[in-house]
Amino acid sequence: MNDHEVHEECLRVLRDGLPEPIPAGFDDGREFLPLSLDVDGDIAVVTFLRQPGDASRSVPPFIEGWTYHRRDGEWMELGGGGGSAPELTRRPATELGGYLHRYGTSKTVRNANRLLPWGAKWVSQVRLWASSEVTQLRVGDRMLNVPPHGHTVVVWGARRAPIVEALSVDGAILDTLDLDMALVRA
Repeated sequence: MNDHEVHEECLRVLRDGLPEPIPAGFDDGREFLPLSLDVDGDIAVVTFLRQPGDASRSVPPFIEGWTYHRRDGEWMELGGGGGSAPELTRRPATELGGYLHRYGTSKTVRNANRLLPWGAKWVSQVRLWASSEVTQLRVGDRMLNVPPHGHTVVVWGARRAPIVEALSVDGAILDTLDLDMALVRA
């Protein structure tokens, strides 16, 4: 899958949302598996699992996250990055080492076309792996459903990172994660 195809697929996810149900694997020659989406006003991030090239070469898949900014009604790609991916099997908190596991972050400049070097505005993202007990994340006033594989992403444009609450099926707070600090038990 080339970068143009990745960009088109990200725009489709931004327009239509994640597929229901989310595919469980790389079947039918699929190299791209959408994992998570978060939209906060005029910024968004799409994450997906990517199988590089020929799956028979035993190259492990990796997770990519691409940030976007909506300008004049159009989603404009800001940038992205990727890294190694934890497995797609949900684990209980006792095996995961907590209710939320942070395994990737990135930051992209939103206003790269400014004339002077200061005054940069950033779009940040964090990739989280939620334990099997977590069904939703509360990020400020946003509620994010945790997909069956447990991989979620959170985007923000403020200087201060948000606080994420991991919620159980009955809405109880299982854990709180301040994205600027270490995990704090609720």
